[in-house]
Amino acid sequence: MSRLRRDSGKVTRPSGGAGRIEKMPVLRPLRPLRAGSERRSAAKSARPVVESRLRDFVVITGFSGAGKSTAMNVFEDAGYFCVDNLPPEMIRSLVELFMHKGSKVERAAVVSDVRGGIYFEALRAVVDDLDALGMGHQVLFLEAAEQTLVTRYKETRRRHPMAPEGSVAAGVASERALLAPLRSRADTVIDTTGMSAATLRAKIADQFLPHKAAGRLALTFMSFGFKHGPPREEDLAFDVRFLSNPHYEPELRELTGHDERVVEYIARDGRLQELYERLHELLDFLLAQYVAEGRAHLVIAIGCTGGRHRSVAIAEHLAERYRDQEDLDVAVAHRDIDKRPHGS
Repeated sequence: MSRLRRDSGKVTRPSGGAGRIEKMPVLRPLRPLRAGSERRSAAKSARPVVESRLRDFVVITGFSGAGKSTAMNVFEDAGYFCVDNLPPEMIRSLVELFMHKGSKVERAAVVSDVRGGIYFEALRAVVDDLDALGMGHQVLFLEAAEQTLVTRYKETRRRHPMAPEGSVAAGVASERALLAPLRSRADTVIDTTGMSAATLRAKIADQFLPHKAAGRLALTFMSFGFKHGPPREEDLAFDVRFLSNPHYEPELRELTGHDERVVEYIARDGRLQELYERLHELLDFLLAQYVAEGRAHLVIAIGCTGGRHRSVAIAEHLAERYRDQEDLDVAVAHRDIDKRPHGS
């Protein structure tokens, strides 16, 4: 059994033997802390078997490279007590500490994944124990497409914990088989394929953190090109490929929607103005509803063919229109603006 060490508040394990899942050790159950308390199967909404100040406990797990560290940072920034790379047996001990009469922890989040090696398979049993105790908790599972995970590991040049001496793809495949039963137990599953770290943070905050009544709606207008694939983090999407395409004009092809000449070309037949008249009315209505319901984040995607001309111009126009509204925090993102057209 690998010896554990603690480093800067994170539980880590020596690299030797990483990726091998050996015979699972026998782990003790959670101990009841009050005389006469008996463990029983119960729904998460049942009355707790033990009294505790802990009101929100989140277990973050999923694929290596899917964004678990980013997720933990969201909860840490919100004031949660957070621990990364915590083996399930230590989750048991941590929960017992939280349930102690003197504990002042009200919100906590832990990351547990295959870096825990032989300990990880016990995570399902720990989730069962939390159910039995009636402790309110949520399991957040993060995943991404295989190619996305492989690409992320290649970019960081880090070894995959399930394949320290082999291919990343093989490690992802091994991890998928190990995680399958746990995925089915998750309360929330988020596919981070194509998501930026900022988008993932906003999504987690929107789904897990309480909304402030006076909060502002973080509104992002994102341009993209359909030829480079559809967006994955959008809440609303508009296809503007019906407008005149500057790509076919040699003197405009190398420019972008930031250039006034491109905007003039798109608007020359009057259809751009007609689009704005209808789109403004629709968005005025929708944004007011989203703000009223306390929504924290919204991504509106505008798509054209290449993502450099029409979609950029419209995203910039919409951002400018809504930027000064007090209840909106407006940002613009151009996903494909730097992807040069073929033949240039």
